[in-house]
Amino acid sequence: MNASINDSPAQNGLYNEQKTLELLRRFLPSQPPLKDFIHHNPLHGFQRLKFEDGLACASKIFGYQLYLPLEEYRSLYGSGRISRTALEQAVLEKHPDKGFESWQDRLFSKQYKAHKHARIGSLRSNWKRLYKIDLDSQTHPVLFRILSGYLDQGIATWQFPVDPAGFIGSVRKMEQNGLVSFFHSKRASRLLLDTSCEITDLLETLVGRPALYSQYLFDQQFAHPGWSGMASWVENNPGSLSLERKISLRELIQFELLLEIDALDSRFGYAWLPLGRRVGAVSGDIFAPAEKTEQEQVLAIWQNAFEWSYYDHVLLMLSRQKGKNEQYHNRSSQSLFCLDDRSGSLRRHLEQADPACETFGTPGFFGASFFFQAQPNGSYTKQAPVQSKPTHLIKQIGASQTHRSSLDLPLGSNSLFRGWLISQTLGFWATFKLLLNVFRPQSSLLAPEAAKEHENAPWLSIENSASYQLEKGLQVGYTVREMADCVESVLRSIDLTADFTRVVYVIGHGASSVNNPHYAAYDCGACSGNPGGINARVLAWMANHQKVRELLDEKGVRIPGHTQFVGAFHDTTRDDITFYDTQMLSKENRLHHDANHKVFVKALDLNAKERAGRFASVDPKLTPEKAHQAVRSRSVSLFEPRPELNHATNAVCIVGHRNLSRGLFWDRRLFMNSYNYASDPDGKALFDILSAATPVCAGINLEYFFSRTDNLRLGAGSKLPHNVMGLLGVANGMEGDLRTGLPCQMTELHDPVRLLMIVEHFPHVVSMVIGRSEKLREWFVNQWVHLVVVEPGSRTFLRFKDDRFVAYHPSAYDEKAAENLWPVHGQRMDNLSKHTLPVQP
Repeated sequence: MNASINDSPAQNGLYNEQKTLELLRRFLPSQPPLKDFIHHNPLHGFQRLKFEDGLACASKIFGYQLYLPLEEYRSLYGSGRISRTALEQAVLEKHPDKGFESWQDRLFSKQYKAHKHARIGSLRSNWKRLYKIDLDSQTHPVLFRILSGYLDQGIATWQFPVDPAGFIGSVRKMEQNGLVSFFHSKRASRLLLDTSCEITDLLETLVGRPALYSQYLFDQQFAHPGWSGMASWVENNPGSLSLERKISLRELIQFELLLEIDALDSRFGYAWLPLGRRVGAVSGDIFAPAEKTEQEQVLAIWQNAFEWSYYDHVLLMLSRQKGKNEQYHNRSSQSLFCLDDRSGSLRRHLEQADPACETFGTPGFFGASFFFQAQPNGSYTKQAPVQSKPTHLIKQIGASQTHRSSLDLPLGSNSLFRGWLISQTLGFWATFKLLLNVFRPQSSLLAPEAAKEHENAPWLSIENSASYQLEKGLQVGYTVREMADCVESVLRSIDLTADFTRVVYVIGHGASSVNNPHYAAYDCGACSGNPGGINARVLAWMANHQKVRELLDEKGVRIPGHTQFVGAFHDTTRDDITFYDTQMLSKENRLHHDANHKVFVKALDLNAKERAGRFASVDPKLTPEKAHQAVRSRSVSLFEPRPELNHATNAVCIVGHRNLSRGLFWDRRLFMNSYNYASDPDGKALFDILSAATPVCAGINLEYFFSRTDNLRLGAGSKLPHNVMGLLGVANGMEGDLRTGLPCQMTELHDPVRLLMIVEHFPHVVSMVIGRSEKLREWFVNQWVHLVVVEPGSRTFLRFKDDRFVAYHPSAYDEKAAENLWPVHGQRMDNLSKHTLPVQP
């Protein structure tokens, strides 16, 4: 099958600058600065194609390795992690006209040549071939240094002289007034100062053939996709930097073209011809259709077999849940968690420790979409899904000043003289403290209390009042009706509209991280990579508001007067929970909370014990309490490359009633969103759930997938050589390109399988729901996410395939229940393949 991008800029053999820039923005990495790191599909530009077609295109164009090596698939088959049944079914689906036997040699024995060269870079490589000059080595050091200085967010020694006109205006100002020029020759300087230096004019000088201009720009920009992607992100998200900077992809290209002209003039004077006049016949369309090779077809078969070998076990265990429908009339507590895969194991341990408790999962912004300002005149953080556009602002009022360390240094301490003076004095003491912290991590953070109270948290401007109206176009706080709508939306989506317990917990999450530039990737994806504790506290406050409850009562959501909501924050690295505003609890509810507190402590210890089984430095024989202490120590260790596994191993998202999956051990591989089809016959709530959960969960899943298969180009490589550049991103060494994706320390334990979305509802309703949004439908129709429906009543499975639902019957296999999970939780570095196990209480 031919796979191609429909809107290639070179289809007519003519150069279209606007279209070229649009395509560049589409395919460049869309990774924001480190403080807002948000998981996304690295191949988002190919989502218009079927998954396998998109991978084939991306591989040919950019040279990415998008499957595991063939020998690794064969090894997985030999170890039993890919089943014969799944492999035969994968062959039958892809090639129904041929039998499995005709593919056996290709699957098991045939050797294939190494990956072909990418189309990207083929045109610009002629500079080396014909002119014996490496333009990248000549231009990149200067380009990266200038970009890093201009976009710097506060760590540079000297501030770049920023001009209101933007990047090119600032560079032009420096060139006019500086003692030293950016350039070695006069022509580039003259073009910058005396002309508008339009891209087309510069390309005429460098390339000379309009049919090649688009390919040349793709070659150029994908020689450093990290910096180009950052410029594109800042251009499209002007508020994403704390220190605002104006830059566009067009400006970056203009400056780089000037640097290339300068490098050529410096080497050859003016005695060089444009590249296009030296090369022969060159295809100017890097997006031209291409047939999938036999090797790609074989890899696609293995990948599908690998995925469905695992999904088969998941669906089989769900099918065995038919008779399981426990209901407790006297529930002890109810807890709302983020649907995050790391919350799933804690929910299971809570339910084991107290079978009468009830847990729910929902996107961790808890329906409260807003910007948050922690300090007066401080920057805004987005506490909402990345695709949303909040219109509200929550301000923190009355926050106590952070205690200043004796080693906090004044502004300008990185200047030449003051930096030398400080390094010769306080530097020795700082070195001693650093060494002490390496071998004896901060004792203040190792307190043995798993569940804590924060009764004096600063006040939040949650309710809109006359004294707080609009700030920078944002409404400060919510009106009572807006709060009621927010609470109703969340409670109805998880079907918690009656039978409330006396204490209902809303638990957001984030992660402690030391010496980790990718810290935002460990926080809540539904909160744009920020901790979700603020959202949890906001929703709890709204739900406790008396006027909000009066409006909810009118809408049929009756929260008893004695019920109180408590916001909380789960630190997933330390496995500690902080409860907010517990001083507001009534005397009787305080007693209930104290009893629940003990359950949380036990569950947190058990959760830490389960997690510790993956860490080679932790003794698997430790008690849960000792394992929990070891996990805390890892969270403040400077030399620990992976304080937690984050989303590694994620594979499935279940949207359905908790009874569908309760009591099963999922090895922390599931996202779980609570949902009751019976209360949502038209799928209105389901549409809201899938619209939020699908891009968040699939973005996480595919970032891990491709960072695992090609960590060199789609991942960030090893953390060891990383330097933080301007608080924007990381680079290898001092002047490298920004690394996008995830470092190998976050992905090396991950199984690259696509997300399986399991929805409990009738297939015609699910079809109608995903058909309401083309963006949502694209995920499933093009199979970047697999979709299976669990039909209510019969509990039969229907797989979404070829734009329709077809019956799916998981293969039977023998699996014993795990009477004691500690052997399973013993030390191991791999993923459990057939361990969707029933848990014995």
